[in-house]
Amino acid sequence: MNSRIRNLFASAWSRPDPVLANAAIAGELLVAKVRVSLASVLLLIPLIDAFFFPDSPKEAFVGLTLTVGTFVLSLVVFVLIYREYNPSWLGFASSSLDVSMVSASLALFLYLNEPHTAVNSKVVFEGYFLAIGASSLRYDKRICITAGALAFGEYLAIVAFAASHWNLNSPIYAPYPYGMFSWSNQVSRLIIMVTASVLSLALVSRSQKLLQMATRDPLTGLFNRGYVDDRFAVELSRARRYGNVLTIAVIDADRFKLLNDTHGHLSGDVVLRRISAVLQDSFRQSDTVGRYGGEEFVVILPETDLEAAYQKLESVREVIANFPMALGPRREEVQVTISAGLASFPDDADDAEALFTLADERMFQAKREGRNQIVAGIELVRS
Repeated sequence: MNSRIRNLFASAWSRPDPVLANAAIAGELLVAKVRVSLASVLLLIPLIDAFFFPDSPKEAFVGLTLTVGTFVLSLVVFVLIYREYNPSWLGFASSSLDVSMVSASLALFLYLNEPHTAVNSKVVFEGYFLAIGASSLRYDKRICITAGALAFGEYLAIVAFAASHWNLNSPIYAPYPYGMFSWSNQVSRLIIMVTASVLSLALVSRSQKLLQMATRDPLTGLFNRGYVDDRFAVELSRARRYGNVLTIAVIDADRFKLLNDTHGHLSGDVVLRRISAVLQDSFRQSDTVGRYGGEEFVVILPETDLEAAYQKLESVREVIANFPMALGPRREEVQVTISAGLASFPDDADDAEALFTLADERMFQAKREGRNQIVAGIELVRS
């Protein structure tokens, strides 16, 4: 039972897929634009009050300070995202800002001695659902959980404070334009808020599952070509941004056509699954292992230089070559080998197409020079 709970928590608090995380930048930018627009509109209200209704200067000053602060924060977040500044914490911070903007608006009514507006407002309260729904645009389950929990905690604190500092059902508040206070109504609001958070979380989980279904090769379970191309673009962009190295490996099963012709296509499938399993077990979770087509595989190794990648691929080659496979109805032992070519950013090339082409050429060089070897550049091979 404990292991189930741990696995459930680990799944709920897992990092988003890098391709989804990259798509989430567009969602984050959209939310930032909407946030700035709303903050601009809200800023007009206290300005109008201050110039045309100067009877309550204290209230006008508080409202103006709150809306100016909100506008400035919204503008700062927008500029950061627009300039492609997207650290891992930004989604958490921006979604928390959205939730806290709603809470601050409700808390303002408490400050202005309007507790019923704070606890029974329908217009402002629904802003929580916009904030919770927007969290799903980040495609990160952790952000959905954080936004939902923060909204729940902040609103509960506002209601508890109001109930403990005011006699909300006192006759002095009659005719109760926002309705009388009821804990049952507040509990219902909190339950609806939790439900919205669960729906947001389910939406992100479903997106991740659909991505997995659309990006996996059915035979080997590895990522397919489309996903590998997308992931390579993401990782290369990240390497450029942070000045990191990145290596790509193109791998091909040796004499695979002959193996298919001799032992049948079912045996060929067995070989592909065997190679895939070795590749899957040999690399880090941050690496990307994919079947690019036929008997060709691609591995993307972020923050890995050419020499480290060569050593890793060499150990994979040895594992595959040193364990013959029993194929066909007569269970004939066959030695399966691979050839691979490597190329590294930024030393070998600067763009994705050039890197892949170079790695592919080196893979064919490995085949021409006798197969069952790794080619990573003249200097490394000679060493």
